[in-house]
Amino acid sequence: MDMIHVRAVSPPDLTDRVVDRLADDPCVLNLIVQPGAARNPDGDGIACDVLTGAANELLRSLRALQLDRRGTIVIEPVDIVFSGRAAETGAEQLGPLARAPVWEQVEARIRAEGRYPPSFYLYLVIAGLIGSVGIVTNSQILIVAAMVVGPEYGAIVSVALGIDRGDRQRIRQGLVALSSGFLLTILATFLFSLLIRGFGLQSPAFDAGLRPVSHLINTPNFFSVAVATLAGIVGIVSLTEARTSALLGVFISVTTIPAAADLSVSTAFTSWPEAWGSLVQLLVNIAVLIVVGTASLKCQRAIWRRVGLRHDRGGRR
Repeated sequence: MDMIHVRAVSPPDLTDRVVDRLADDPCVLNLIVQPGAARNPDGDGIACDVLTGAANELLRSLRALQLDRRGTIVIEPVDIVFSGRAAETGAEQLGPLARAPVWEQVEARIRAEGRYPPSFYLYLVIAGLIGSVGIVTNSQILIVAAMVVGPEYGAIVSVALGIDRGDRQRIRQGLVALSSGFLLTILATFLFSLLIRGFGLQSPAFDAGLRPVSHLINTPNFFSVAVATLAGIVGIVSLTEARTSALLGVFISVTTIPAAADLSVSTAFTSWPEAWGSLVQLLVNIAVLIVVGTASLKCQRAIWRRVGLRHDRGGRR
């Protein structure tokens, strides 16, 4: 049975209402109250474990009490639980809702990826440079490595969350980070590609026009859109379920970084049709990922909301 651990600091005048709300919920277990135990902020310490299927409603009610503003709420995942009572309560009270995602956690993961320190741009540039080497040497392994290093998916999904939540600031920050980051990557990779061309470091096959890796990247078609669509769906689902292995697969399947690298390489080698194809590929992938990410978030919320309504109707019969 999946659970989360909730720690809170409550001002004394609010503690009774918070404890009553927690104690009345059968999906709240192991409730501990420590009056006056907390410092900075000062208040009463409260801790409990909550079955994940009931966490969304519980957290909404705690925020309605303004516990997050007047005190503190900390959510932690629980990896292993040994509790017969938790299993019985989950089966009786939650049914299919037992596997519902905790949206506060999901959005916290996305928000964590939607921060753009200098390392974000450094990773993006390094990924582009690795991709350019993969292109001029026709190395698919290096292209995959560039995809893994690139941090752009975090910004893309942050924009999707901003659209889903109507958060204009988040949307603006994400789009600015993506545009400025890719422009910086393209410029740095272009200069690196000029260096490669100037010293004749490209592979003989690439020099002879045999560029199978580059051709796969700079030829946008139906399959490009299909892969980006599927990757966008898997990316959001993996974030909601905290499945890092599936998320890694998304990084490897989306040709954003390789397209930016190929745009720079093609421009440096004056291959204008290939450069145009790479630019289209880059823009299409980013746009599709944002649109599909937003739609996936909305669909998952709607699906779990419907599951909850069905469960509530069944419980009232």
